Amino acid sequence: MKLYNVAVVGASGAVGEELFRVLEEQNFPVGELLPLASARSAGEIIEFAKKEYKIEELTETVFEGRNIDIAFFSAGGSISAKYAQYAVASGAVVIDNTSHFRMMENVPLVVPEVNPEDIELWEDTGIIANPNCSTIQMVQLLKPLHDLYGIKRVDVSTYQAVSGAGKSGMEELVQQMQDFFAFKLEESEVKAFAHRIALNVIPHIDTPQSNGYTKEEMKMVLETNKIMHSDFAVSATCVRVPVLRSHSESITITFEDGVDVSVEKAREVLSNFENVKVVDDLENKEYPMPMTATDTDYTYVGRIRKDIFASNILHLWGVADQVRVGAATNAVRIAQKWIKLER
Repeated sequence: MKLYNVAVVGASGAVGEELFRVLEEQNFPVGELLPLASARSAGEIIEFAKKEYKIEELTETVFEGRNIDIAFFSAGGSISAKYAQYAVASGAVVIDNTSHFRMMENVPLVVPEVNPEDIELWEDTGIIANPNCSTIQMVQLLKPLHDLYGIKRVDVSTYQAVSGAGKSGMEELVQQMQDFFAFKLEESEVKAFAHRIALNVIPHIDTPQSNGYTKEEMKMVLETNKIMHSDFAVSATCVRVPVLRSHSESITITFEDGVDVSVEKAREVLSNFENVKVVDDLENKEYPMPMTATDTDYTYVGRIRKDIFASNILHLWGVADQVRVGAATNAVRIAQKWIKLER
């Protein structure tokens, strides 16, 4: 089997760490491994496949002469904006986990289960964009249903875990909960989020936009139609909840006029879709929850039900580990498809 030299930018971050785990679990054909991060993390040791690697500082020249085939970027949009070009210039394909390239017309935005054919467009820029975590898990559920009935509109409310804000978000929730049990919650530092997250929910993720939505919400709107090559209406309300890991979504799907939705058919196509698992038995208290999805590579769906007023509307509940399915695993799956394309 051919081996591929791999670089991971953001090697010390939450997604970077998860990338190493997924690459190892998937027996990805890694030849040389180059972990990269800021000067602050340079020199730290990471373990991969029972070997130790020293993190190197990301610079404009670090890719030169390294023969990197695949470079995963997960260190923030400004870092990708500055340094991805140097990885591409050295001959690597960049799989970018940030929002920087997603909506650029000539950069493919890929969820391999939904639009794998778009990977072929990578040569135009040398870059493949990884979508927003909330978008990834949603389109995995929308795709088979769109193929079945034709979607007219989607309304989604997200319940997003604090790890979506990185390590600092998780640390802040844990510290605030510790403060709560020490009767010091009012003294807790609020830094990662707009308000205290412990024992609270915050309907505000990312920066406000002029239309009243947030940037996170507009990501879901715009990315969904780019990935699915569709033009149906999407509206999102994104909410941060005091859960450590795995995002949940309540999704209402309006299909084309005249459609009479069958819950049984919906369950069938979702059950047969790649990397989706149906958990839907309300009587026996079986439905997806963050604890169901955490540390797995599946998108779970349940609470599938037909609207009681309109025959063309379906409601469902989806959950996925956003660090894996929504970032690291999706990136590795893109790389796996890219390898098959290159062969």
